[in-house]
Amino acid sequence: MEAFAKAEKLDFRYSDDDRLVLSGLDISFEEGEFTAVLGHNGCGKSTLAKHMNAILLPSGGAVYIDGIDTKDEDKIFDIRQKVGMVFQNPDNQIVASIVEEDVAFALENLGVEPSEIRRRVDEALKAVNMYEYRNHAPHQLSGGQKQRVAIAGIIAMRPKCIVMDEPTAMLDPVGRKEVMATVKRLNEEYGITIILITHYMEEAAKCRRVIVMDKGKILLDDTPSEVFSQVELMKSVGLDVPQVTELVYELNKSGLKLDTHIITEEECADALIELLS
Repeated sequence: MEAFAKAEKLDFRYSDDDRLVLSGLDISFEEGEFTAVLGHNGCGKSTLAKHMNAILLPSGGAVYIDGIDTKDEDKIFDIRQKVGMVFQNPDNQIVASIVEEDVAFALENLGVEPSEIRRRVDEALKAVNMYEYRNHAPHQLSGGQKQRVAIAGIIAMRPKCIVMDEPTAMLDPVGRKEVMATVKRLNEEYGITIILITHYMEEAAKCRRVIVMDKGKILLDDTPSEVFSQVELMKSVGLDVPQVTELVYELNKSGLKLDTHIITEEECADALIELLS
């Protein structure tokens, strides 16, 4: 099956004098995937994200979205309908004074029929559990609620893929939980491909695939349990692992023999009970 999004030998630098931020990157994403991208600041993960809907274009190599080369200027509109972007600060993406008007904003600019706009806005707000707030002012909402409104605005465009660049970075724990539950449901119930850039390891652990970037290249690309079992390698590039995995790592250093692939509290509790029984 052809990948929905893929980069082939992707190079990128911000100007001719700059170092390569991405170097010879080969990566692909299948339709319906739920993938986390990790890496310390400056590793190139946000730069990669911006290549997914042609905000940035390759300095070398190519990026294809649903078979379309992002360097094809005539196809930029098509690419951006297929891939939506959600950024860190929801305040930067909210433009209207009423929630439902904000979700409708892009559709109105595209000339979508009013009856279709109404249907899509209602559907998108229900998908993120914000329908009851449709007549509220966005500035009265919590950070997590604002981010869900921003996501609804993207959903209304009917993208096949949503790329999220640290969408929970500015939220409190409750807001982060709300947004992650929404993202997970969009993937499972609507089949939307999710590419989640995050620095929260517990969020990455909920994804089906984890990619770790370092110095513009792919360091690891596997399931969460496989990636996070490599604790020392993760630490060597300035990254943490989920707290449970860290606990297992420390317990094993003290002499216990627990499975290094444990990434949830339930798995850890079961392993300790079995060990002590």
